[in-house]
Amino acid sequence: MTSHRKHLVRDLNHFITCYICKGYLIKPTTVTECLHTFCKSCIVQHFEDSNDCPKCGIQVHETNPLEMLRLDNTLEEVIFKLVPGLREKEQQQEIEFWRRNKVKESPDEDGPICKKTRVDEDDDVKGDGDYHRSDPQIAICLDCLRNNGQMGENIVKGLMKKVIRCSTRVTVGTIKKFLSLKLKLPSSYELDVLCNGEIMGKDHTMEFIYMTRWRLRGENAYPMVLEYRPRIDFG
Repeated sequence: MTSHRKHLVRDLNHFITCYICKGYLIKPTTVTECLHTFCKSCIVQHFEDSNDCPKCGIQVHETNPLEMLRLDNTLEEVIFKLVPGLREKEQQQEIEFWRRNKVKESPDEDGPICKKTRVDEDDDVKGDGDYHRSDPQIAICLDCLRNNGQMGENIVKGLMKKVIRCSTRVTVGTIKKFLSLKLKLPSSYELDVLCNGEIMGKDHTMEFIYMTRWRLRGENAYPMVLEYRPRIDFG
C-alpha cells in the first residue's frame, strides 16, 4: 500500500519566497533573461538602480530592464493556495496603501481610486466583460501629443472627454485599443502612449506606471496624465 507523505509549507519556501525581501512572492514577476522570479515591487525597485538580475548578476537589458519582466499569474495562484490568508492580507494592505495616499472615494472627484465606480462611458473597450470593476480604479487623463509637421497628426485628434476611470490592472495595450475605437483609427494604425515623455510598453499596467513612472505626488498627482501620438518609425 502506497503511503502519501505530507509536505509542510516551510518545505517549499525556497520556491515561493522572494530573494530580495525574503517574504512570500507577491505578484511574482519573472526576469525573462534568466527566469528568476521576485516580488513585482521588489524587482521594479531594484531596476531603478541596476540593470542586472539581483540573484545571478546577468545583465537583463542595457537600457530598460523593465521590458524583460513578465507576471506569473499561475505561480501567484499556487502561492495563495499554499499559504492560508495571504491573499486576503495582501488585498487589505493594498486598500490601506491607497487610503494612506489620500485616495478620494467619491465618484464625483478625480482621485485615482474609487471603490464603487463604473468605467466611464468612454471606456467601452470590448473583450473584458466586467472591466475588472471589483479592482481598485484609477483616473487617467488621455492627452493628445501633437508635434508640428508629424505625419498622421491630422488623423489623431484629442478626445472630447479626456478623463476616464479604469482598473489599475488595465494595460497600455488596452488603452491603445480604446483610443483606436474612440478615434476611429484604421486597424493598421499604430499609437505610442507616453508618461512623462517616456514611451510605455504595451504590457505595462496602470498601477505599474503610477508607481514607477508618474512623478507627481500630493494634490497635483491626480488624475495621472498619459499622452498619445502617432507611432514614430525611426527605421
